[in-house]
Amino acid sequence: MRRFIKFMHTMGAIGFMGAMACLLVLLSFTPAPASLSEYALMRAAMGGIATWIFLPSLGLILVAGLLAMGINSAYQSAWWAWAKLASGMLVFEWGFAAVQGPMQQEAELSARALAHEVDPATLAASLGAEWSSLWVMLAVATANVILGVWRPRLTRLPD
Repeated sequence: MRRFIKFMHTMGAIGFMGAMACLLVLLSFTPAPASLSEYALMRAAMGGIATWIFLPSLGLILVAGLLAMGINSAYQSAWWAWAKLASGMLVFEWGFAAVQGPMQQEAELSARALAHEVDPATLAASLGAEWSSLWVMLAVATANVILGVWRPRLTRLPD
């Protein structure tokens, strides 16, 4: 059971970090909103990645991590496991507020602009914030992977 949970946690991390990398690449290739059909297509793809890869992977990481802490008493007393849990909870909340929500909203807004329901001038307002959020979350995820692989121990120096 422990190996299965560790495997699921690792697979979630792979999907999560891969989704963020894909979103960063797509953000760098996103055309200006003046090319409305291309912009709407790119934002729809980004919304799909955020919905079908980013969010499920993030949920899998959190659930598998909590299960791992619950069944392995060594993790319950390890400071690095608690640090991963704390940062994981923050990333989970931030994933909704700074990535998932804006990606879906921009995809919907660009589709509505393509249908001439909203002004295209309202598009791309969140691009800078999305870019920054993804880089920060990728850095935190990398730090969590380092903590999980390295598993540092606090040792006292001899007296």
